[in-house]
Amino acid sequence: MEAVLDWVVLVMRTIGSPGVGLATALETVFPPVPSELVLPLAGYTASQGHYGLVAAIAWATAGSLVGALVLYWLGAAWGLERICRLADRIPLVHADDVRRAVAWFGAHGRSAVFLGRLVPGVRSLVSIPAGVDRMPLPTFCLYTTLGSLLWNAALILAGYELGAQWHVVEGYVGPASNVVYVLVAVVLVVVAARRLRHKVSGGRRRSTPPQ
Repeated sequence: MEAVLDWVVLVMRTIGSPGVGLATALETVFPPVPSELVLPLAGYTASQGHYGLVAAIAWATAGSLVGALVLYWLGAAWGLERICRLADRIPLVHADDVRRAVAWFGAHGRSAVFLGRLVPGVRSLVSIPAGVDRMPLPTFCLYTTLGSLLWNAALILAGYELGAQWHVVEGYVGPASNVVYVLVAVVLVVVAARRLRHKVSGGRRRSTPPQ
């Protein structure tokens, strides 16, 4: 992992903020390279004056979208079972992770794409079921961009403020992720309850005989 981070630093310092986009695109496609390390490191590098903070966030979000589109098209072209077989060959990634993302997407659709960008372990893989399901591309891009912008901005800003202590962000992401899981669960329950209430009320209106 240290060798990977050294390469990330070299890229960011050599080509500036576009290097942040490149690194983010790669970590999106290859989940074993965690954004919890790459993004705070990008913020720390920005604090050293190699590029601007806003540029880092913008390029990181663009890189997230590019990486997500790669996985989207992979899911659309290959289908679920071939993707699962490929996942089993990638270190630290398992077919069960892909199936879990597919199940989440199947239950929650657009909410899964947006909220999934805020959940480590799901944020990259949720693009695959979106592709398998052939979610409309403009919708996918919109929700991916919004969710990625929130995630990227939070971690880059943390690294920027912490400076040389940027690496401590990873230790806080785990507990913070638990909070996100709870918030995601609450939002999904509310959405499900509203849909159920809408169906029930619609059914009652249809069953009421005309006066």
